[in-house]
Amino acid sequence: MSDYFEKKDLVDFANIGEYAEEEGGKFFEYYGKSMSEGKLSKREKCLIALTIAVVQKCPYCIDAYTNESLKLGITKEEMMEAIHVGASMQAGIVLAHSTQMRKIIKKKEM
Repeated sequence: MSDYFEKKDLVDFANIGEYAEEEGGKFFEYYGKSMSEGKLSKREKCLIALTIAVVQKCPYCIDAYTNESLKLGITKEEMMEAIHVGASMQAGIVLAHSTQMRKIIKKKEM
């Protein structure tokens, strides 16, 4: 049985405009601009993208940005440090949402 996410499908990403050409073109224009060198380097942007890919659990993006990171000379230690930033942010976001639970409990205890 094949995996739902197949490595060969990553190549097909270029065809996301197949049934919506204008929207696909606009996405790639935006994506290209946002990922190009600016105030942040390509290296910094690649680490951000890799971290988001892991936090959001996108195997295609993890594949793409791990390989891009390696091409840009980003070390495995730098990648892992970035992933830990994402993991701690995700944990903080989850814990911050406990505010809602704690508010309900405190209200019911009154």
